[in-house]
Amino acid sequence: MKRRAQTLPVAGFSVDEVIQCTGLSRQTIYNELNAGRLRSFKVGRRRLVSPAALDSWVKKLEGAAA
Repeated sequence: MKRRAQTLPVAGFSVDEVIQCTGLSRQTIYNELNAGRLRSFKVGRRRLVSPAALDSWVKKLEGAAA
């Protein structure tokens, strides 16, 4: 019997992953983080953005553009 690999949900995206997902510059992402508009958390020295925080931030941007 074959076991199916279980995938864990992503706990957080690195800043580089957020840059790749959004196509925005590193400076823009850090400006949003520093302004508190994009929430993040740290694990050791790494700064991560939760999927929920990224989704919420994008929805706020979409609402502002409408």
